[in-house]
Formats: sequence, structure tokens, C-alpha cells
Amino acid sequence: MTGEQGIVAANFGRQVLVENADGALVPCIISGRKLRPVTGDRVIWERLDEPGKGLVCKILDRDNELTRPDRRGRTDVLAANITQVVVVCAPRPAPDLFLIDRYLAAAAFMGASAAVVLNKSDLVEETGLGPLQEALEEYRRIGYPVLHTSAKAMNGLAPLRAQLVGQVSILVGQSGVGKSSILNALLPEADILTGELSEGSGEGRHTTTASRMYHLDSGGDLIDSPGVRDYAPAAFGEADLTHGFLEFAEPAGHCRFANCHHLREPGCAIIQAVKEGKICARRYESFKRLERLMTQLRPGY
Repeated sequence: MTGEQGIVAANFGRQVLVENADGALVPCIISGRKLRPVTGDRVIWERLDEPGKGLVCKILDRDNELTRPDRRGRTDVLAANITQVVVVCAPRPAPDLFLIDRYLAAAAFMGASAAVVLNKSDLVEETGLGPLQEALEEYRRIGYPVLHTSAKAMNGLAPLRAQLVGQVSILVGQSGVGKSSILNALLPEADILTGELSEGSGEGRHTTTASRMYHLDSGGDLIDSPGVRDYAPAAFGEADLTHGFLEFAEPAGHCRFANCHHLREPGCAIIQAVKEGKICARRYESFKRLERLMTQLRPGY
């Protein structure tokens, strides 16, 4: 196929911005209704007769996909070719620890690394961390990098920049935790629209409506994604769900049965590890919730 290779830098439904070989952004329409490029995709595109416009003709093979199920249970791809998932949380809005776990599981299934960022660290003295403190310590114990930032106070940005170097990272998390504010702090010229928390609900307003990729001066690419109130990864074929929970890997190899689902089977080493306090009970509950969801998405799981 003739045409030029580029990378989708932003997705707006049936239109995308493609970064060409020279680094210029070209507005493109998409050829055919079955073609669904997402931010991070490597694509083949052709120039149209209209100056400065293009047509995306083909999506090249993806290294991985960040997915979720749509309302009909089909797989919705959010971004592609990601090497690192950065899960952002904050003291306010109230953190959803199960949502964080699901993003971390999705990263593991993608073959991507992951990190947890506590933003709005300037609010800690005002609100405290409560259960979030224990969760952050648990993530660090498991092996995830845990960083503390305050985009507002411009604190903790140097370690975050270092974490992003050489990576294609995506910022994910609840609405209102400050993902766009972090991007603004890292890359002020991006001029991302930020919003304040809803006075009535305490939940964040969605300030990013489309995923967009930016190149960081310090090295690496960063995708800012829309905030969510809930998230779950799409079904992962025949993959073992324990692969999404890093601390489960070692004990899972000692279960009595090779096809153990780690729910109520006798001789389950993961259940025993939970009883002995070697695996966090809350993380195990998160695993069970995700297992039930996978059962709904993938009959016969």
C-alpha cells in the first residue's frame, strides 16, 4: 500500500490527528467504518487534494492495547502501543482503590509497566490519607513505583519526569485527580483545559474529552486520557487473571490444582497466603470482584 507512515496523536471519533515523519500534525479522516485508529496507533495515511488534510488507510500491527468493555460487552480500545500505565489518585475526590487495581491489572496483561502517582499531595495535611496510605504502602511493597506530586505547588515533578523518560506512558485515573494539571506542570505549552471539582458531588468534572499524545522535553511520550468514574479491562482471552496481580504469581504456582481459580478450591495457596497476611485482603477482594466481572464478560471463564 502506498502512503506515509505516521502516529495517531489524538483521536476525535471519525477524525484523528496524525503526526507525520517531520513531526507535523495532519488532520485526517478515516477510510471506512471498520477502521478504528486510537491514540498511539502507527498508521499508513495518504494526502488528500485538500491542502493539509489526510486519509488514514491502514492501522499497523499493535504492540498492545489498553481496553475496556463497551455497553454491549464488546472490546473498546482506548490507546495502543503503551509501555507504561501511570495511575493517578488523590486525597480528593475519594480514591477508588479497586479502580486503581484494575488499571494495574490491565497494565500487566498488556505487558506494560505501571506506576502509581499520588497527586494533590499538598492536601494531605488538610484531609489525611486514611485507607489510601495503607494502599500506597502495599503498592510499593508489591514493587510498583509510588510517586507523590502536587501539580498545583509544582512539587515532586522531577521524580515523575525521570519515571517517564524513554516510555510511552498514559495517565489514567478518576475524574478530578489532576491528570491534566500534571501534564500542564510537565509541559506548560500544552495549555490543557483543567477544571475544578464539582461543588455538589465532590466528583471531578471531565476536563479531557479525547486522548492526546505529547512529547516531553525531558524524554518520553505522554498520553492524557479522559477521567473516569469506573473502569474495567476487557476480557483477556484465556489469560490467567492472577497475572494481573503481581504478588499472586509466586503462591499461584503452589496451588493443589493447576486450574485453580483461587476462590474456594481446597489447597489454594493464594487463599492460604491471604489468611497468613502475606497477600493483602483488600487486594484479594479486588481480585475476586474482577474475576466475577470476567465471568460475565467471558462465559465459561
